[in-house]
Amino acid sequence: MCGIVGYIGPRQATNVVFKGLKRLEYRGYDSAGIATIQKGQITIRRDEGKLSNLESMLVESPMNGHVAIGHTRWATHGRPSQRNAHPHTDENKIVAVIQNGIVENFISLKNQLIAEGHVFTSDTDTEVIVHLIDKFLHEGNSFVEACRLTFRKIRGANAIVTLNEAEPNKIVAARIGNAGGITIGVGEDEMFLASDMPAILEHTRKMIFMEDGDMVVMTTNGVEFSDLAGEPISKSITEIAWDPVSAEKGKYRHFMQKEIAEQARSLTDTIGTRVDFETGQISLPELNISATAAKNISRIISVACGTSSYACLVGKFMIEQLARIPVEVDYASEFRYRDPVIDNDTVLLAISQSGETADTLQAMNEAKKRGAKLVSIVNVIGSAVQRISDGIILMHTGPEIGVASTKAFTSSLLDQLLFAMKLGQARGTLSNEMSVELAQAILALPDQAGYILNKDENYEEIANVFHDREHFLYLGRGINYPIALEGALKLKEISYIHAEGYPAGEMKHGPIALIDEMMPVVAIVLQDNVYEKMISQIEQVKARSGIVISVCNEGDERIAQLSDYVLSIPKSHQLLMPILATLPLQRLAYQLAVRRGCDVDQPRNLAKSVTVE
Repeated sequence: MCGIVGYIGPRQATNVVFKGLKRLEYRGYDSAGIATIQKGQITIRRDEGKLSNLESMLVESPMNGHVAIGHTRWATHGRPSQRNAHPHTDENKIVAVIQNGIVENFISLKNQLIAEGHVFTSDTDTEVIVHLIDKFLHEGNSFVEACRLTFRKIRGANAIVTLNEAEPNKIVAARIGNAGGITIGVGEDEMFLASDMPAILEHTRKMIFMEDGDMVVMTTNGVEFSDLAGEPISKSITEIAWDPVSAEKGKYRHFMQKEIAEQARSLTDTIGTRVDFETGQISLPELNISATAAKNISRIISVACGTSSYACLVGKFMIEQLARIPVEVDYASEFRYRDPVIDNDTVLLAISQSGETADTLQAMNEAKKRGAKLVSIVNVIGSAVQRISDGIILMHTGPEIGVASTKAFTSSLLDQLLFAMKLGQARGTLSNEMSVELAQAILALPDQAGYILNKDENYEEIANVFHDREHFLYLGRGINYPIALEGALKLKEISYIHAEGYPAGEMKHGPIALIDEMMPVVAIVLQDNVYEKMISQIEQVKARSGIVISVCNEGDERIAQLSDYVLSIPKSHQLLMPILATLPLQRLAYQLAVRRGCDVDQPRNLAKSVTVE
């Protein structure tokens, strides 16, 4: 979601930026706006709704300038409205800012700025950025230094782009974490900037990709890169082939690699405006379940196929713990053949990335005939699954091209947590204190995901050692057992290595016979309520000369000593750690597949959307 475009050069900047935003419409958005510097002053046009609304404004009241920044917003803080649309300015309208991501510490920053006399005019977290820049400018700092001080003060994964009317020949931008990418396009006496390369590819094939911690000052004469401490850094220019598929991949070798890397952003977009981080209350208006109806739900049956079925298994833990509603999980392909027992107080929850999965649609039709209310979590707007549902939760992950699902899986886990919280709040089974605790964990989630995805760990080393093995065993307990299933599925799908996910407590009831020095065992060992039990399983594997690759929490020296390899994640709430634990397993499967020379994006015999039974 959230598209960013910027331009500085001899052309009419507003036209360049608007056309770039049009090329990013596929990402989804709810408002749009452009800022330029016209006759020495920052001028802004912005509106709720589609770009056609903004276009009408520009026709009625054109903007002329040679520098501009534009944004299509997917709301996170504050409802879609003109006042919440980007760009945002300070009180004196000397600085304009657009942003992708979430400012995690916006509440404390906003309170501090209000106490200092700043007046806020929107409900967004973005506005604290522009007020901070204004504050540092008034303290005597240059524009570039004011931006740098601001970028260092905010927490969370963000892409930020700024203008200052006092320096109309500059655009300053930064990438902090992995929630939003920024690509710089190099032209002849002109420079471009975009969150996705297709927005500017018609103008230049010379691209520079910004990484976490990069800051750039862009002028017509070129760019200067530095880190957030002010130290200069050098960046290389990549020449992009004039090929739409290559352009969509950008700097990535495969769509799957790109989609794994996009998960900090897709989780941000999934959160949207659904969470009030101060009260912990959840808003899911398209769910269409009243508080009374929520209290009358007798049980939930979750159905899906493949990766989404494993997401349902994780959701079962979330819903039962927070909403205290019993949940059954069934493969959609099996559901309608077992004569299920359903009444009018049953909710059928269907999960589908494409929204066209034949087995899932058939299961939904069967449940509807028997009186169930249909709720779906789906990624594709207007799909068949959405159309037949009584209530929906849209994933908002953006297009997923790789056949093996990655970002749709993690987004559907987060969607189910929001669903569970919403039901729990309506039924009175989730306390205000726990709601706030979960909301704060959700607030930190995109940044934690970006940290994992940006962290160098020994994936290549593991792939080099184990790429020729033909069998892997994945172990997990409790809520992380389905993550073991999903990790094994990813490895099977794209590397063609046989892998089996298993509940760790059952290992000694059969699979332990397979373990020897040739069998890598991937264990999900997080500091949760079954931590000590998982340690026991690892010790049993090591006692039989097994090789252990552990996914554990950072700083866990006990697991590090027991394991041959460690892939670590930050600690979070127990219900959110499965989302984070998924990311190293995706990266591991990808690296093994690449090392084996497999077609990662289009594995043999598989299709992205299975539309036949």
